Amino acid sequence: MQWKDIAQNWTAFTPRILTRWPMLEENDVLAIDGDQDRFINYLSAAKRDDPVTAQMELADWLMGEEPADAVMDPTRDNARIKASAQSIPAGEVPSNDDRRFGDDNTEEPPIARAS
Repeated sequence: MQWKDIAQNWTAFTPRILTRWPMLEENDVLAIDGDQDRFINYLSAAKRDDPVTAQMELADWLMGEEPADAVMDPTRDNARIKASAQSIPAGEVPSNDDRRFGDDNTEEPPIARAS
């Protein structure tokens, strides 16, 4: 994981941070708003460790994979939708061609009647 991604999506990562460090207070973590130095200082104070130890613990946590619950958090939907536009070739309008779905010219059967 990269800290810049965590900082940009701080509210999505807050539950994961609280799972990793349950002694932290949710309101305090939210107030940090992604500032890495403030988080390290808060973590070291909460654990009664020196900041270097807290920084090493954070670095170990950052070495892991990005958690699925943070990736799928609804607050990140707009960014994922915007990023998906990079997969569309230049000049293509996705809503113009529905032939690949195969049922555009097929009538729906009336409700409660078998076809």
